[in-house]
This record gives sequence, structure tokens and C-alpha cells, in this order.
Amino acid sequence: MTSGTEETTLTIDELAARAGVTVRTVRFYGTKGLLPPPVLGPRRVGRYGRDHLARLALIEELQQQGMTLAAIERYVQQLPPGLDAHDLAIHRAVVASWAPDAVETVTRGELERRAGRGLGDDDVERLVAMGVVETGAGAGGGGGDGSLDYRVDLGLLRLGVGLLDVPLSQEAILAARKVLLEHSRAVARELSQLFRGEVSERAARDVRSLSASMQPVVVQALLTTFQRSLREELRGWVGGGPDDHDSP
Repeated sequence: MTSGTEETTLTIDELAARAGVTVRTVRFYGTKGLLPPPVLGPRRVGRYGRDHLARLALIEELQQQGMTLAAIERYVQQLPPGLDAHDLAIHRAVVASWAPDAVETVTRGELERRAGRGLGDDDVERLVAMGVVETGAGAGGGGGDGSLDYRVDLGLLRLGVGLLDVPLSQEAILAARKVLLEHSRAVARELSQLFRGEVSERAARDVRSLSASMQPVVVQALLTTFQRSLREELRGWVGGGPDDHDSP
């Protein structure tokens, strides 16, 4: 857990609002050891950062998988020490891959609660462009009080909200989304063809069981290899070339 002041800028109220939980929940998780203690700032006021927010998102994902509090405690205790927000986000992505698609129709207020922050009209438009949210007829129209409903992919919502603060143009984000979709579909097709011969002679029940077991493993493998490849590309880009891999 980092203690740099630039990483610990949230009060407990701000952390709770960003995570979409109550202050009481944050304190409860702290007493259970699910959250590291805050960094004490001036006047001994606790300050929280991105690592705390990412850990709360992971806990929420585990809850949505139906895990009990005791099971979540065991899961968190088994995490390697020193994980940062990026590492925790990868763990959450792997956990989210275990679940079927979760798409719900919600009100604007519920959308903001799930997002953990207020959303302006421009923010919602960007989420719509990213395919995270649908509005209008595609979302089932307005509510009984005349308000507009939103159809939201809960598995992508936090990712989309995180991208709202990334200093990239909308065009660059959509182009990156297209690249990721095209390559991920190609990988999925090739893996499917590779494994099809292995299961063709098995019973349907065995095939379903194997598929359920393989999905989180394959997702974690893809995340790990992509993370390493991207790190190498960025290191070469920032450092000036591939020879910088060997530099300290």
C-alpha cells in the first residue's frame, strides 16, 4: 500500500461515495482486515487512495459472485502483499470473468450510484459511445415518472468510468476498443478450434464443466501475457528502444 500523498487524497466520505458504499461499510471492512488502514494526514485525518478504491471494487465483485464474507476474507488474505490498484484491477477482471454477462436497466440515479460518482451528460454520452451504456429505446424507454432509463453492462461500467478520466480523446479510446475486440475475438476463435478436438469425444456435461473451468484460467493467462507485452512496448517507447529492457 503506497503512502505517497499524491496517492492518498480521499477522505473516508469521498472514498465511500466513489465506491458506491456507505462510510459504515468502509469502516466495517477495515475492522475485518479487508482494507488496509488509511494514511494519517494533518490533524490525524485518514486519507485513502486508488488502492483502497480498487480493493473495494474487488470486494464488490466477489460479493456479486455470491461469496460470503468469510469466503471473501479468505480470498483477500491469500492475495500477495503489496498489490497496487493496477494489480487489484487485474484480479477483479479475472473474478468478473467467472460470471455470465450482467446487464441491467437502471435509472440515472442508480447508474451514478453504481458508477460511484456523479455523471454529467457528456460523461453518459462517452459511456454510450464506448458501448457500456444504452439509452432511449434500446434501454426500454423512460421510467414511470418520465425519467430516462439506462441499460448498463455492469461488468464494463467501472472500466468505462475509469476511462472518463484518462487523458485520451474519444476517438483514440474507440479505436483502442476496436483493436481489442478484433484481436480478442480472433484469439477466442483460435482457442476454440484448438480445444474443440480435445472435447469432441466427451459427453456434453463434461464439455460444460471443462468450459466453466477453463474460462477464468484462459482470461488470467491472457491478462498476464497482455500486461507483460504492453509493459515491454511502453518501456521501449518511453526508454527509446528495446535495448532498454536490460537497463535497471
